[in-house]
Amino acid sequence: MRGILSAAGYVPYRRLRRSAIAELLGTGGGKGTRSVASHDEDTTTMGLEAARLALGPVPAAAPSALWFSTPTPAYVDKTNATAIHAALRLPVEVDALDFGGALRSGVGALSVALTGAGTTLVAMADMRDGLPGGPDETAGGDAAAAFLVGEDGPGSPVIADLVGAASATDEFTERWRTPGERRSKVWEERFGETRYLPLGREAFERALKTAGLEASAVDKLVVTSMHARAARSLAATLGTAKEALADDLTATVGQAGAAHPGVVLTSVLEHRAPGQLIALVHLADGVEVLLLRTTEAISAWQPLRTVAGQIEAGAELPYGKFLSWRGMLTAEPPRRPEPLRVQSPSAWRAEDWKFAFVGSRDRSSGAIHLPPSRISMQGGAVDDMEPVCLAGTPGTVATFTIDRIAYSPSPPIVFAVIDFDGGGRYPVELTDVDAQSLSIGDRVEMTFRRLYSADGVHDYFWKARPVHRTPQS
Repeated sequence: MRGILSAAGYVPYRRLRRSAIAELLGTGGGKGTRSVASHDEDTTTMGLEAARLALGPVPAAAPSALWFSTPTPAYVDKTNATAIHAALRLPVEVDALDFGGALRSGVGALSVALTGAGTTLVAMADMRDGLPGGPDETAGGDAAAAFLVGEDGPGSPVIADLVGAASATDEFTERWRTPGERRSKVWEERFGETRYLPLGREAFERALKTAGLEASAVDKLVVTSMHARAARSLAATLGTAKEALADDLTATVGQAGAAHPGVVLTSVLEHRAPGQLIALVHLADGVEVLLLRTTEAISAWQPLRTVAGQIEAGAELPYGKFLSWRGMLTAEPPRRPEPLRVQSPSAWRAEDWKFAFVGSRDRSSGAIHLPPSRISMQGGAVDDMEPVCLAGTPGTVATFTIDRIAYSPSPPIVFAVIDFDGGGRYPVELTDVDAQSLSIGDRVEMTFRRLYSADGVHDYFWKARPVHRTPQS
């Protein structure tokens, strides 16, 4: 039996109230909120967050391949999946590949993994932009999802197995964006609807036929698309029970493009009982349909952090700050020089430290060194160290300071000295933090972020964030 071994969604901490758009611009806006990636996040860092949650602290099954899909990559030419590979400390023989750059690519990668072989970690992330006050800015959202896909086995049970699938492809220009452009353009809505509805019905019926099922057997229906009107219309015509339609999260997260079907599917899996049939239908340049049935193993599956918990734990972001983070509004920066481009040779030599937050532990004294050191601070032993990864280790704020002068894309910077559980101390920048509410003794966890970009090179490293938890997290 082949299917999903684990799933995770990642929703950034910040939320933009849609009504705040109209309050400033006098137009646009609407009800609800949309998720917003922080100024130090991009699709690579979000994809890693989802992948870490999907793998868990001790992975049940080591992936033999890593596939990463996003229409808004941090790099072109350079493979973005390699940064995720390095941060996860995957073996060198594990393939790390970028999987296309279109709205269909995320669910397409998941579909190929489910019908393929081996154990594959599929990550998908997206950041949706639009002109200020426009429908894409209002309806969009930023998020990521990840799935560990493989065969059922001891210690790595399948929580949802694939029972049917179908796809339908057609060439028509309904939504498009040329390379380098921030804004997507859309054809008149009715045209896209006339194409998606017959394609969606045909693919859905074909998927049911391959599984020997009827539409009435579907317990939960997920229909996602950047074409919201077509998604609503199709969902009403597929013959499933009205109560089977899943919450598509657009009221709280927004439409997260290529990552959206993965986030909604994860949210559905987090609340499913064994033996339930889930139908995922995604509309983008055609249709992808996946039919999944939850297994007995889903009862014992415990997500590290639920999608619902992350949505509930979010904090509001002013619209002006959102525009600044998105480069739509240029704010006055601190009067300090911008950093220089990170050097490739030094970054490669420190790969484990820089990408995976791996320090060293003195074998004789147990002292932990951050960054890693050849000489122990306790006893002076030389070259008697073992690597220790603290990326998943929480810590406590020993002291902190707020710096309003140092360069930052979003000043001020909050620096803190962190004491890690089990040993190790390191001064680190905080993120996803409201400085006025921070206190000594607060609990924090590490998160992979982008420090800055210079000459087109992104300097990735680890920051700490407060542990934002809810009862559902």
